[in-house]
Amino acid sequence: MRQTATATLVLLLMAAGAGVAQDALDSAVVRARQAWLGHDTELLVAGSDTMRLNIPGTAAPSLKPGQAARLLDRYLQSAQERSLELVQLRRLAPDHAYAELARAYVVKGTSEEQWERVFLGFRQLQGLWRLREVRITP
Repeated sequence: MRQTATATLVLLLMAAGAGVAQDALDSAVVRARQAWLGHDTELLVAGSDTMRLNIPGTAAPSLKPGQAARLLDRYLQSAQERSLELVQLRRLAPDHAYAELARAYVVKGTSEEQWERVFLGFRQLQGLWRLREVRITP
């Protein structure tokens, strides 16, 4: 009986830990989405040690956060965001996840809405989920 109670407690604690980790990942995605919508690229890459970018006009395998922020700034500066909606959040490993977002925007000075997919790659480092990759697809 005591072993069953101990095993049940261990399973409950493991499930609670997984829930906390998911909450932390969800929060990281929400913060990244808000930073993107506000075109706050420094906040978007804050806490990252290296970044990979695959955005139109740039494919960089390894950048420092400041470099990544400048390139993302250049990419976003001509756009007015209409929406950025989470499509899917996938864990590929316990410490690696991707958020797929659908982005709608207009280029400043025009009225034609453009659509693209934004993939944000996250890694869990020292208990915190940090953005490590931004990939854009049409």
